[in-house]
Amino acid sequence: MKKGLFAKKSIGSLLKEAADNKHGLKRALGPLNLTAMGIGAIIGAGLFIITGEVAAQFAGPAVIISFIIAALICSFSALCYAEFASLIPIAGSAYTYAFVAIGEFFAWIMGVALTVEYLFSFCTVAVGWSGYLNSLLTDLGFPIAAAFSKAPLIYSVETGWTTTGSLFNLPAVAIIFLLAWLISRGIQTAAFLNDLLVIMKLGVILLFIGFGFAYISTDHLTPFIPANTGVFGEFGWSGILRGSGVVFFAFLGFDAVATLAQEAKNPQRDMPIGMIAPLIISTVVYIAFAYVMTGVVDYRTLNVADPVGVAMNAFGPSFVWLRYIVKFAIVAGLTSVILVMMTAQARIFYTMAHDGLVPAIFGKTHPVYRTPFNTTWILAGVGMVLAGFFPISILGPLTSIGALFVFAMVCFGVLVLRFTQPTLHRPFKTPFTPWLPLLGTLSCLFLMVLMPGIIWLQFIFLIAVGCLFYLWYGRKHSKIRNS
Repeated sequence: MKKGLFAKKSIGSLLKEAADNKHGLKRALGPLNLTAMGIGAIIGAGLFIITGEVAAQFAGPAVIISFIIAALICSFSALCYAEFASLIPIAGSAYTYAFVAIGEFFAWIMGVALTVEYLFSFCTVAVGWSGYLNSLLTDLGFPIAAAFSKAPLIYSVETGWTTTGSLFNLPAVAIIFLLAWLISRGIQTAAFLNDLLVIMKLGVILLFIGFGFAYISTDHLTPFIPANTGVFGEFGWSGILRGSGVVFFAFLGFDAVATLAQEAKNPQRDMPIGMIAPLIISTVVYIAFAYVMTGVVDYRTLNVADPVGVAMNAFGPSFVWLRYIVKFAIVAGLTSVILVMMTAQARIFYTMAHDGLVPAIFGKTHPVYRTPFNTTWILAGVGMVLAGFFPISILGPLTSIGALFVFAMVCFGVLVLRFTQPTLHRPFKTPFTPWLPLLGTLSCLFLMVLMPGIIWLQFIFLIAVGCLFYLWYGRKHSKIRNS
């Protein structure tokens, strides 16, 4: 086996590791659990906020087409993930796939990118969770004091870092602590809670859609594609395309299911289901939700922080009770996103520790719960600091570019492995290879190119810091290099 920066893992050794799971992670998840975990990660604030924003600014009622385009691009990556997840049922997800297809150093870069995606994602969502919880409590007459519900630090290009007068974001810290406690005590417990949260939020979404259909006016849906204003991206087909780039981020999270491969009862069969089914279900929900939202009110009124509330006003005063239920569903939905992302990140570090690239403490499992107990609490500690002291504007954008990079490289990895090891037995094969993986790679890279320059600088900086850690620690302790 080739050594050095591009030392690769063999499929055989990984399959042996997956089979010898006596003292590792507990195999307790079936296809329904995996599907629910995927839905839990995908359907969150994106549905309740981004839909209105894109309709008002870019696409009008044709935001439905934007969702279809974004789902199609995501499906390229999901199918490639499904091939890898069934072939290599290990908790490392894209990190392990890169280790097999390209080599250790590139796998390390993927590990850093996954950390950027998952760590910043659950911190961002925790801050959003805090805002929605406070909004709900304020409606009920029990607001949380600003000193304990907002970040003490904010940043802008004009003024730099300034303070807000708040002490720390207590709800954001509390939800991370509570979910870390739950996740560390067993994957079955976490999956059960996620199943309940998913049922709850899907039920409320269906309630909104069901009541909303009666109030749809064809006047609000005409013209379905508003005429372009003369500026690229402002309505017309260019607006639909720009909108697809924005709503793409409402689909992020399905890849987190891949990190649960080592806890799936039958990964060769269940992982493709767990990767693809959540994407299909979420797409149908998004389309129906967007159709109702743009059908009950003029799309130009939806560019607000609470577009669902604007839409529900069209239902009349007798449906005020629904506003409270929907806000509660948003809180529940964000809870499931935090839960899945924290679970996923812990599994990434668990696998990297077993390869010697991060300290061994990250690879230890609890003797009773059989979870990466230490890793979960270390992540929770870092997450509580980030979510407690920094706003969404600092934490949020990095999630998207990290995810796009990972998606592009997974699609590229399928191409590489099909070329270098064409005779491998693949329980699930990505259809229309090489064209579909190639489309997945190029489409994700294209969306990355559209990201702002400042986000690129932050992402490159974090990758560079990660590479320095690899040169200082990872390459010296790498098991495959020193074997």
